Amino acid sequence: MPTSLCGKWELLSSINLEGYMIALGIGSSTRKIALKLKQHKLIEQANDKYVIKTFSTFRNYVFSFRVDEEFDEFTKGLDERHCKSVVTWEENRMVCIQKGEKKNRGWAHWIEDNKLHLELYCEDQTCKQVFKRVA
Repeated sequence: MPTSLCGKWELLSSINLEGYMIALGIGSSTRKIALKLKQHKLIEQANDKYVIKTFSTFRNYVFSFRVDEEFDEFTKGLDERHCKSVVTWEENRMVCIQKGEKKNRGWAHWIEDNKLHLELYCEDQTCKQVFKRVA
């Protein structure tokens, strides 16, 4: 059984967020604001359904899914795109592949050293973030 990712998390560090946002096609003014924000994340699980909520003072993003079931995702508040997404477990990593306009798009969450790690990738860019548990 994979490690539980559930809980409240606060962003500690972010590497290459701007490069990732450029790959998504996010405009310069939005990128400048986003780079100054501290994100908080809440991951919940009810039976086989997960809900991931990402909060900041600028925008929030909430989505839900079932592992191994493809779903339609609209990245409202992020890059405003529609894609087909599927989340799977690869050992202790929760991995999402997002198919749509952008190539090689997705993310992976995992726990390491009691911290939540997140890799976001799109085209040739990867953003690496680390969160600490706050509850």
